Amino acid sequence: MRAFRHRLICLACATAAVVQPVYATTAPLAPPAPATTPTVAIPYSPEGTEEQGLWMEMDEVERRIRNSPQLITDPALQAYIRSVLCRTVGETRCGAARIYIARTTEPNASMAPNGMMLINSGMLLHITSEAQLAAVLGHEFAHYEHRHALLWFREVKKKGSAALWLAMTGIGLLAVGSVTSGLSNYSRDMEREADMDGLTRLASAGYALSEVSAPWKLFRAEWDATAVERKRKSRTLKDDKADGSHPALSERIAYSEAEAAKQAPGAETGKDRYQAALASWMPGFLEDQIKLNDFGASDVLIAALAERTGSPALLVARGDLYRSHAQPGDFEKADAFYSAAATSPDAPPQAWRGRGLVRLKLGQVEQGKADLRDYLKRTPDAPDRAMMAMMIGETP
Repeated sequence: MRAFRHRLICLACATAAVVQPVYATTAPLAPPAPATTPTVAIPYSPEGTEEQGLWMEMDEVERRIRNSPQLITDPALQAYIRSVLCRTVGETRCGAARIYIARTTEPNASMAPNGMMLINSGMLLHITSEAQLAAVLGHEFAHYEHRHALLWFREVKKKGSAALWLAMTGIGLLAVGSVTSGLSNYSRDMEREADMDGLTRLASAGYALSEVSAPWKLFRAEWDATAVERKRKSRTLKDDKADGSHPALSERIAYSEAEAAKQAPGAETGKDRYQAALASWMPGFLEDQIKLNDFGASDVLIAALAERTGSPALLVARGDLYRSHAQPGDFEKADAFYSAAATSPDAPPQAWRGRGLVRLKLGQVEQGKADLRDYLKRTPDAPDRAMMAMMIGETP
């Protein structure tokens, strides 16, 4: 029962970055049918006792999220994400959403039936352009507009057992243990409807549809890398069976790229705006990812982001990943990543810190100490100044 409740409020997975060729499907896939469920009028109020009860439950979840220590309250980041949502769905309709950003590694986003939109930092880390962000936001807003949560809720009530229904009717329905949870266990048809609605909105806003499939490709590449690292079967195999609540990623890649092929050239990616808006947060999000102890997925993710953005901070992050992995040959690889980052005119000081630490590990003591001295010169107020100074035999 606990597992079902968790699935009921698990976040809707949405998008981010090209690293693999498109996975082939057994036959060409036609795009999903046009939307069949009506959209709500904005502003919208719940109708009937069922929907009113669902909103009340989500109001309680929203209260907990507002008080969560995982909540990111950066006004600039909030304003940026809202501006992208409003461009995507329209200035009038975007007022229905109250946006929350959670500091958690799960790459998800969701929008609840009461208008609460939740975006995880793990999702923001996985995407590299404003167009990809718009695709995520448009998809989630479509779930809200089409009242998918209520429709799915009614399906569960109709098909579920009495015990299951009772478990869903009280405050326990949406009780959450952390801010990482939200609504999304919709049917595959609802997910397809949200996908196609989001693609339409994206095109109307002038964003490049060619960006949409990138996150899905990256997720698959990460699953495969995790499987190789942990010597087990990849989730890709299970996903291709499409036996869950979402269409298989191969299907979503196919129909989103088919729609992108119809778009005239010149649509906007907004890559530079996205990177500028997230620049101050990315080092922390990358550190969170590395702490997951999933070397295979993290390596694929950081490499893909580095390839698309060229950011020296991502080279430093990859150096940190290999330094923490600490398998034979990893320190040498980490040294190479740090050195590549250090050649950039806007290299972060952490490039010299990381290289100094790995060179000490490699027995290159003088070179390591020189790098750490350089790091301290570049970062006079470094929080680890005392420890670094001790390592090079100097007074803090």
